[in-house]
Amino acid sequence: MYIPSPLSLANYAIAIARGNAATPVVVSSAPLSSLLPVLDGFVSFSIEFSSFPDFAGNNSAPNGFSNNLLNNLGNLTGTKPYIRVGGNTQDYALFNASLKVATNGTINPKRSTDYPTTLFIGPSYFESYNTWPNTKFSHGFNLGNNGTAGRQTLIDTIPLACKALENEKLYHWELGNEPDLYSTSSQGTVRLPSWNESTYVQEWLNGTRTIKDGLFQACPNLTSSKYYNYLAPSFAGTLNHLNPIKTWHDGLDADHNIALISSHNYIGGATQPGVTLQGTLMNHSSTVASISHQVNESMLLANYSIPFILGETNSLYNEGAPGLSNAFGAALWGVDFNLWCASQGIQRVHMHQGTNYRYASWQPIQTNITTKGTKAPYYGNIAVAAMIGESTVNRVQIENLPLPSIFEAAYATYVNGSLSRIAVINMVEYNYTINGTALRPKRPNATYSFQLPAAYKAKTVVGVQRLLANGSDALTGITFDGYSYNYELKNGMPVKLENVTTGETVMVQPGGVVSVTVPYSSSAILNVGMKK
Repeated sequence: MYIPSPLSLANYAIAIARGNAATPVVVSSAPLSSLLPVLDGFVSFSIEFSSFPDFAGNNSAPNGFSNNLLNNLGNLTGTKPYIRVGGNTQDYALFNASLKVATNGTINPKRSTDYPTTLFIGPSYFESYNTWPNTKFSHGFNLGNNGTAGRQTLIDTIPLACKALENEKLYHWELGNEPDLYSTSSQGTVRLPSWNESTYVQEWLNGTRTIKDGLFQACPNLTSSKYYNYLAPSFAGTLNHLNPIKTWHDGLDADHNIALISSHNYIGGATQPGVTLQGTLMNHSSTVASISHQVNESMLLANYSIPFILGETNSLYNEGAPGLSNAFGAALWGVDFNLWCASQGIQRVHMHQGTNYRYASWQPIQTNITTKGTKAPYYGNIAVAAMIGESTVNRVQIENLPLPSIFEAAYATYVNGSLSRIAVINMVEYNYTINGTALRPKRPNATYSFQLPAAYKAKTVVGVQRLLANGSDALTGITFDGYSYNYELKNGMPVKLENVTTGETVMVQPGGVVSVTVPYSSSAILNVGMKK
């Protein structure tokens, strides 16, 4: 990870301010032939297993706020986000048929202060799959507990899960969360040091075959190849105790039922020394380095012809850090991170969520820790969805447009082979207060110029949509294209603000160059597909 010094940051800022307008970035009329298209629902979510009833609600009290936020994204891309229900707590969950509430969890602060490490779920847990119309879910079964209670939980919950996910609500199944950490986890090991790739594969195959047997009994309509598939192996990364490549070589997909190769990624840790907004999150080189291992893994597994996704990811593991993961700078990081993934062949990204999590895109309920509401990262999700656009029927490809500084990034969107949008993300840190109090001097900006293909004539009008806040440290007051998605305004539905400019345009100059001025710590999308 590169952590810039104040001097180097100042030099980069000068370079950004002086260099970009003078040297237009050349944008091709068609994408690179090697670019993989994104899958529909590229902007998707993973929700912590224990938090899912908070996010979704139940039959008598569905969480409409969450549903509105999901609809906003679906309206931009044509498909509501796919929801992976899982995480660490899926491997703690045991079933209690007599439990009258959805969950009964106990937090052990020595293991985690954010989620229960002792967790029981009751039959009503599965009502949460009924509350979001036109949404597909993956249900995470417990593999971590391989004792009698864990096996009985698997057998008992198969019919409940499959009945809840009938009628086109099933995305895929998942068995186990981050099994590459089972023998090394700091929260408590659940396997012996002898745990290896072949023993994992055998357990996984035994478990998935048990699931299929249960489906034959309870939901035979979900046993066809159209429905019976998995996200796997759901490893925490690429360099842990189990090697993902060896896992595949040892026969993980022997039954040919893995639909998506799923890996997890976090760019750093919430309490990791040296983690900063500028050095860790608002830093393109940090993002490139972080995801490089997954990119390499996806290439090594390309011969299986199975799409590669991030089934769980976010900014800083251990649920994020206050002032970093919940700040506007993290929204800018999210735009760069997701678009970089898309440009590198990672075809869907599930951003992880949880109740009271610092990196969450929204807080679904009011607690004594966190206020219910839309958080800064959600606006990054919206900007990514706007950049992707309609990807349900269209072939959408994202290409990186290299820029000289590690504190900026740019991307082009191609729709059905034609240039449609350009995104610019300025990640030079601009905090609008000093130590949270005094106001900063006037905000600098940078001008970015792009050489468009020959078809773009002078005076062509290009629409501009901006992702804005008062600064990278802002927690509130964030907008995309002049719209707020705050809970307080319209329960998460878009509200146009009168004090924010919308409908902005720029004009293509002679020679086919288009320029846009971007304030530090903000982002802009140029809708260059609007050529008429």
